[in-house]
Amino acid sequence: MSTDDERPEVPAVPRTRAEMRAAREAAEAAEAERIARAVAPPEQAEADSDDAGSDGAGSDGAGPDGAGSDDAGADDAGADDAAAREAAVREAGDRAVAEQEAAARKMAAFEAAAREDAEATALPPVPVASGPIFVGAAPLGVTDIVAEAETPDAPYAPPPWSVRSGDDPAPTPGSSRRFALTLVAVLGVLVLVGAGLGIVSLLQGPRLSDVQVDAAQAIESSGSRVILTANQALADVDPAQVSVEPAVPFTVDASGRGVGIRFTVPLDDSTTYTVRVADVVGAGGGPSTTLTTSFETPPSNIFLLRREVDGKDKIFLTDLSGEKAVPVFEHDKINDFRATSTQLVVSVEEDDGSRLLVMDRDGANQRELSLPGDGYVGAIQVSERGGLVGYSYSDRELSDTEGRASVLVTQSLSGGDEPQIIEVADEEASVFVWQFVPDSAAVLFIDFDGALSLVDRSSDAGVQSLGLAAMIQGISRGTYTAIVERLDGSAVELNLADGTEQPLAASDPDYGTATSITPFPGGTLRHVVARDDSGLPVGQAVIRVDDDGTATPLVEVGSTDSILQACASPSGQYAAVVIAPDLANNPYDGMLLPLPENVETHLIDMESGKETVALTGFDASWCQTAPRF
Repeated sequence: MSTDDERPEVPAVPRTRAEMRAAREAAEAAEAERIARAVAPPEQAEADSDDAGSDGAGSDGAGPDGAGSDDAGADDAGADDAAAREAAVREAGDRAVAEQEAAARKMAAFEAAAREDAEATALPPVPVASGPIFVGAAPLGVTDIVAEAETPDAPYAPPPWSVRSGDDPAPTPGSSRRFALTLVAVLGVLVLVGAGLGIVSLLQGPRLSDVQVDAAQAIESSGSRVILTANQALADVDPAQVSVEPAVPFTVDASGRGVGIRFTVPLDDSTTYTVRVADVVGAGGGPSTTLTTSFETPPSNIFLLRREVDGKDKIFLTDLSGEKAVPVFEHDKINDFRATSTQLVVSVEEDDGSRLLVMDRDGANQRELSLPGDGYVGAIQVSERGGLVGYSYSDRELSDTEGRASVLVTQSLSGGDEPQIIEVADEEASVFVWQFVPDSAAVLFIDFDGALSLVDRSSDAGVQSLGLAAMIQGISRGTYTAIVERLDGSAVELNLADGTEQPLAASDPDYGTATSITPFPGGTLRHVVARDDSGLPVGQAVIRVDDDGTATPLVEVGSTDSILQACASPSGQYAAVVIAPDLANNPYDGMLLPLPENVETHLIDMESGKETVALTGFDASWCQTAPRF
């Protein structure tokens, strides 16, 4: 019979279901064989017993006498043996049943423990959706994956987007390392490709990656820039490497990957400019290339003032054909105006004095600037670079002993400050004529004593005396040079930076003394008057005089007409000549700035000398000042 030592033991290590099934079947087979031996028939048990003790039986019945003596109790002994065998069979059956129940209980306990271990180590079930699921979790970064690959002993945590079936093996640290190595290899290939492209770029030399230019601003004022940006840092660029076609003066400022070209004068309209930077080399060496870009400037337009005898005065914005004129502001009495690239400054007359208005170029967002008092404003000018408006101011209540007369005032176009009156020797100066120096906040003026002075409103340098003068004819853009008429009638070119001067060269041919001279980039416009022997005017003309002295007449009128003003477009591409026709029958109006009621502005192409159009109105926005009467 079996003992407790012979019973199957619970494995110390959990087994698979197949292993447990095989163990259970082996135990059942062994137990069945043991029970079968225990319940064998008596004949078989007796045969086994006889076989086992045949030798003993022979010795007991060695002679006939001994055998006969045992026959008497043979029946009783057989009956006792049968009873004993039946009892043994019943005991063996009961013990087998008990052992089988104990084995079943142990097997059930083992299977329960195995199920608990399996549940504890199994992955959670993955829900199966009916449609696609988009997971918003961000993928691991390269740094995270590399760190994970370098620490294989760390527990593996599957990423939230991984989905596997129940039959798929769970990911292992080895598979994570393979994924990390694959990703690193891909990134390495990308880095090598980028480096290869960089090497190819270096072998090709620098190339343009960006160009910045404001073409509309370039035709309005000097100082506009075109900035070329290369795809790599550049070696030093000499200004001699830069060229601009058509030719225009410029300066060069290069640093890093950028090359800036600053135009010192405004550009022509409707013109294609080509900028080249030759023999450009990268900062690290390599082949040289030429950086080239082109841009086209837009067509010009101008503002004109038209006074109406029986209606409201209007400021128009028009193209140079005059076919697209649009009124932007109107008032009963517009005395004067000036324009910047973004704003209009307008002086209007009221019954109690002047008002000074600032607005957008389309007339919107009007606001009023405060004046030094109740009075009148004239000779408006603007400094776009300095953000200033300047004007002459006179109090309405004025006498020989009280009030301010023709003092020069400057203030911010934004209206954020109080009007500032120019002082000379700590006294408010009455000014005869004045002008802003282009591209600055400096003011050049002549007082009623004839003193020519310069003051920069952007600094505290004070007033600079420049001698005596009778008239300021004009100031050249971008050169800081003024053309002034001295008291002896001579015209000189005065360097405002150092005070040096030289005589203004005569024209060739010489058309005589000019009554007004207006500088433009590349030359001057000179208004000359022809007189008879008695000194009466018999004709007038506007002459274009280039820097080399070459003179070309642009406009000529007879004795019945009068030229009131001549000024050039910002680049000198066009001339605007204001003419009052039939002056004898053209009465003056009664404004603070009195002008003939009928005034025309003639636009002339200075390259060809041909007139493009004649427009009704005056005070073209190209001019720095209003016409003089």
